[in-house]
Amino acid sequence: MLFSAISVVFAAIADVPVGYYNTLSGKSGQALKNAIHDLAIQRTVHSYGSLWTYFPQTDCMPDDPRRVWDMYSNYTYYFSSRLGSSTSGMNKEHALPKSWWGGYNENQGYIAYTDLNHLYPSDANANSAKLHYPLGEVSRTNFDNGVTKTGTPKTGQGGGSSVVFEPDDRYKGDFARTYFYMAAAYQDYQWKYTWMMTGNTWLTLNQWSIDLLLRWAREDPVSDKEKARNDAVYRCQNNRNPFIDFPDLMEYIWGNRAGEVFTGGNDVITGPPELISPVQDTEVYFGEVALGKTLSITVYVKGHNLTSNLTVTIYRDDATMFKSAVSSIDRQTANSAQGYPLTVTYTPTELGDHKTRLVISDGGLTGSFGMGLNASCRAVPNLHAVTALPAEEITDSSYIASWRATSDEVDYYVVNRTIYDKLGNVIDSEAFTTDDGQQTTMEFTDRNPAHIHTYNVQSYRLGYLSPESNVITIDQSGITGVEADRPLALLMSAGGVVVKCGEPLEDVVIYNTRGQVVRRIDEVRNDDTITLPSGIYILTTRSSHQAYKVVVF
Repeated sequence: MLFSAISVVFAAIADVPVGYYNTLSGKSGQALKNAIHDLAIQRTVHSYGSLWTYFPQTDCMPDDPRRVWDMYSNYTYYFSSRLGSSTSGMNKEHALPKSWWGGYNENQGYIAYTDLNHLYPSDANANSAKLHYPLGEVSRTNFDNGVTKTGTPKTGQGGGSSVVFEPDDRYKGDFARTYFYMAAAYQDYQWKYTWMMTGNTWLTLNQWSIDLLLRWAREDPVSDKEKARNDAVYRCQNNRNPFIDFPDLMEYIWGNRAGEVFTGGNDVITGPPELISPVQDTEVYFGEVALGKTLSITVYVKGHNLTSNLTVTIYRDDATMFKSAVSSIDRQTANSAQGYPLTVTYTPTELGDHKTRLVISDGGLTGSFGMGLNASCRAVPNLHAVTALPAEEITDSSYIASWRATSDEVDYYVVNRTIYDKLGNVIDSEAFTTDDGQQTTMEFTDRNPAHIHTYNVQSYRLGYLSPESNVITIDQSGITGVEADRPLALLMSAGGVVVKCGEPLEDVVIYNTRGQVVRRIDEVRNDDTITLPSGIYILTTRSSHQAYKVVVF
């Protein structure tokens, strides 16, 4: 019911508000890019868990609003009829990988982490293949589904990465303008991966990236799809991608008009008082919140020619569970280019779906402007420990952390990774989050064979973390595992190995001497024979984590 109402609200096409880009006009170079940054960060910041509520408005096919417009595959996906529920087989994909700045971070990154201007629904397999690789053009392919391609970069591309992600020609301009937006909106971020980004200059992007993105944007001009999506994102979070509204804007910062004064968007503001943000009848979904927790969002309130202070009211239905930080907004602040960041909180007192309405009035406005507030309260989760599995595909420079999906309902997983030197001193310790609760692997590409890596995994749901899993260790030899907890014996035979065990063993994984997975077997029983080519292998199972050496003649 609520899903249908929101879909109707977002069906209309919005225009760029009068005066929205006035702060860009008359500026050039770094001052122009700074102005884009200042404008872009003035937006409603949604929770990460609520984003599937907005994809039906930002990424639906024009001829069928139930169908997902997937820029990563040609497969057909449909949105869930349940508000805020993900689409099976798809992920929430950060076009600019979240690992480049560290993902979710209290001090840096939460705003970028949930910015719809670079978040798209993606086929899960394509997302897994794309990983966190930079954009580029592929010379030798290792994944190609007809839309998403990954592989070895062409000469001069990749920024040092051995793999790049190449989107379909139809979407290369879309990704280029997305990256231009991110390079301006989050220019103050510290970049952990610098294949395309640099913190040393105000341009944010390095030169090979600039050349590639400019070429893609010129060859694939702004499409009706991008324009419609830009309008939809504006209605969802009240900011826009200026590189879509002004396609030549990129030239003034990185291209053939660099240093010239930008004069676009210089609107003359006349007429009666007007409220330009939030958009009338916008529906904001807080997402799911655990009973006893509080969740906040920020709504930027901006206007023109307001003659008196604005009044903020929350009323109707479940109004007692929602609260505005202020009841009045100073007219001068609301009239300013920055607007007023209004904080609205949701503190549920009972389980269920809740809604109310936030209304802004006075200021000389004719009538009032309202937006819907919707949220869902769920029970406090009871999370069980995750089982971490041995790392896969271990090389001198990379490995894939792995774990078994828990039966609990999970928002996402947290991989806690620590790196030690050969003396046992901690070099680095960091937590990494997955995109969703379906992902059960995470690739790391910063392995040094002289260092020891360990990781454990936790599940996350509604602000709660599960207990930590068992710890997986990757040492200098590349062998992964923990102490044995169940007897297992192996008898060598011609062309293979005979397993001797007291009871069936699950999840048998066989590695070669480089730490690469060569065989997975769901279950082995006593006297089972595993046939292998001649060589030396390491065998582990879920219930007997000690690594066993296997020699096959």
